[in-house]
Amino acid sequence: MRIDERMERPLTQHIRPGETNSLADYQKNGGYEGLKAALKMTPKEVQEVVKKAGLRGRGGAGFPTGLKWSFVPIGDDAPRPKYLIANGDEMEPGTFKDRLLLEGDPHQLIEGMIISAYAIQAEIGYIFLRWAYKKAAQTISKALAEAYEAGLLGKNILGSGFDFDLYLHTSAGRYICGEETALINSLEGKRANPRAKPPFPQTSGLFGKPSIVNNIETLCNVPHILRNGSDWYKSISISEDGGTKIYGVSGKVKNPGLWELPLGVTMREVLEEKAGGMRDGLKFKGLLPGGASTDFLVEEHLEIKLDYKGVEQAGSRLGTGTMIVLDDQTCVVGMVHNLEQFFAQESCGWCTPCRDGLPWTRNILWAIENGQGKMEDLELLESLTQTLSPGNSFCALAPGAMEPLQSALKYFREDFERHIKEKRCPWRS
Repeated sequence: MRIDERMERPLTQHIRPGETNSLADYQKNGGYEGLKAALKMTPKEVQEVVKKAGLRGRGGAGFPTGLKWSFVPIGDDAPRPKYLIANGDEMEPGTFKDRLLLEGDPHQLIEGMIISAYAIQAEIGYIFLRWAYKKAAQTISKALAEAYEAGLLGKNILGSGFDFDLYLHTSAGRYICGEETALINSLEGKRANPRAKPPFPQTSGLFGKPSIVNNIETLCNVPHILRNGSDWYKSISISEDGGTKIYGVSGKVKNPGLWELPLGVTMREVLEEKAGGMRDGLKFKGLLPGGASTDFLVEEHLEIKLDYKGVEQAGSRLGTGTMIVLDDQTCVVGMVHNLEQFFAQESCGWCTPCRDGLPWTRNILWAIENGQGKMEDLELLESLTQTLSPGNSFCALAPGAMEPLQSALKYFREDFERHIKEKRCPWRS
């Protein structure tokens, strides 16, 4: 099946390269109609619409969004205030999808946050933005001012009696802030260390109050679900999960970029039809399907569906849906060393396996890449992938860092062995 260009692209169809949609532009395209529909429902009814739509988190974990909201206590006796936080930190290497949405159509996020806040009865919201996203900060600030002036934020929104204030928070920027409790600590002005769970943020989050943290792309889906309905949202997917996905490809392909496509297209379709395949003279070797902290997949996997179940069955994770492609003239040892250097640098240092294990991993890979490795180093690396596996560290940073390494040792072991035998990197001139 070829990707049908006529398929709906609700998140990106009105985004114009290099331009930002104003409030007038957004409303001309149906903006804030989803909010009007939501305000005629009860919060629980909004939650049920999102549950039925099959929206799952687009930040990497893929947790069902409506179900996550349902864990927040609602009612007169619920703790107050409650908070909604949009995670716009986007520090995952190879990932740049949220930036497109923030810079191109910021009111889509704002509407999504107002609806989501109404669904959990949150009074206060924060957009937690990566420090380097300067243009996004400007577009969001302007859009927030427009929304307040139009009565879409603040007191008694659209005469509904619902109050919601939304603020932009520009972060110092650390990878660990992708973990929601580390983000919450950072937002409170503390060091960005993950928290022990339970309690979960849905009952005790920001300043000890019920809080929801959702990814930018996740929140941008919400207005379209409320405007067009759950059945419509499920119909634009070719997966058991609802909706579209913004897929990305980086690496030595002919046409790197981002495309909004039905959730469930195959990896081959995105790589060859959209990214144009490999550059002339290069061959495909493998890819990380959802950012740096996912397992490599190879040629035999190109027909899998790019949805949560399909990628998991192939031995990796959909993650952010942004692929990093490895070609046959790029050294996989050097590539993995570069990734482990990043993860070691971004560890918060809170737990020993991550704080000490990641630099150890990085140093071993450096030795192999520079002709100083030994065969027993490969066994040591495999041991470290087990030591730093899920359940052995405080959060998912270290296990995520092990995914590209463990899969590289599985699929490209000969490349590691060749480095050791030849005492050099064969890909260096």
